[in-house]
Amino acid sequence: MAGSRAAGMSVRNPQQGNGVGGSPAAFTPPLRVLTVLPPRESFAPDEAGAIALLVHRMAGAGEVVAGSSPATSPYDDVPFAPVPPVLFPFSHAGRYRAGVVRLVRRLRPDLVEVHNRPDLAWAISQRFPYLPLVLVLHNDPRSMRLIKTARKRMLLARRVAVVVVSEWLRNRFLEQGVQAQVSVLPNGLDLAALPAPAPVRDNLVLFAGRVVADKGVDAFVQACATLLPRYPTWRAQIIGADRFGCMSPQTEFLSRIQAQAQAAGVQMLGYQPHAQVLQAMSHAAIVAVPSRWAEPFGMAALEAMGCGAALVTSRKGGLPDVAGQAALYANPDDLPSVVEALDRLMSDTELRSRMGQAGRVRAQMFDSAVLRTRRHNLHARLAQVWPDTGALGQL
Repeated sequence: MAGSRAAGMSVRNPQQGNGVGGSPAAFTPPLRVLTVLPPRESFAPDEAGAIALLVHRMAGAGEVVAGSSPATSPYDDVPFAPVPPVLFPFSHAGRYRAGVVRLVRRLRPDLVEVHNRPDLAWAISQRFPYLPLVLVLHNDPRSMRLIKTARKRMLLARRVAVVVVSEWLRNRFLEQGVQAQVSVLPNGLDLAALPAPAPVRDNLVLFAGRVVADKGVDAFVQACATLLPRYPTWRAQIIGADRFGCMSPQTEFLSRIQAQAQAAGVQMLGYQPHAQVLQAMSHAAIVAVPSRWAEPFGMAALEAMGCGAALVTSRKGGLPDVAGQAALYANPDDLPSVVEALDRLMSDTELRSRMGQAGRVRAQMFDSAVLRTRRHNLHARLAQVWPDTGALGQL
């Protein structure tokens, strides 16, 4: 296992106090936290997706991250424990669950935080009922097989502490009359680690994200095809591929977008490491996040604001919760609205400057330095009241 600091973890003995028939266990911070990634997330600089990037950013003292073994070296500043292989004839998801259970038994943490996998959280809760357990949801719970129904969401919330990354997700969890305690802890952005915004920004309109229909990249290309002939001193770029990582496949949609982008004069740079994406955002005058998918949060929008770019985005999902009044909004399925929003910014230097400044102010609400403390307090509170997750209180 990578990271020797993982040694010495121990699960609380229920006889020492577990919130059932006795006083809560007393902890001396920091808690020894085991954070479990979804199996497809890689905890490595050259492979990390959105959840792995967030987990790395928010990791605190005494924390170990668990996940599938990456193809490249994992982050070296946070202890990492690969989920052990299990050879039983389960499905891939079943083998991963069994491996995580073995890891919990071996590392004996004070608290487990599972990201985006209700099945994992449920399996851990069944085997370790005295272990404080957090489930962080990054996607619409009503689209998740295990918790699509109101009854299943209520059952889950009685076994784990449910945390979501946006108010939109909280509302989705509580739809259909669900009675449950659901806390909101937004995704954090390490503002101190962002590249400094360029003093003179490039005449560049940038799209950075997965090149899939849900992200509205086709609307971006079509809008650029209209606008670039009007603004010969401007450029447009797309950073991204079908998925995260340099091994992303060539899909039919990607091939079609590449042909359209070439015709429109939009440069496609393919997948780039996250640090290079942030560098591009810090120089681009405008960043477009025209998602047609109901984004559970909208990390690309937050990063663009933190880097000082003027933002054009959609009103889907949690994007308005993130951007507030610090963006221009457009519907990716209404091409004239996308063209109009980009045109307003490309033609008005003062408006671009105001929107960029407003975005940087807005991004301060999501500074990971602040949110890391809120997460630590949530963990400490959960350790005190477990298993009464209803006593947590709204974050």
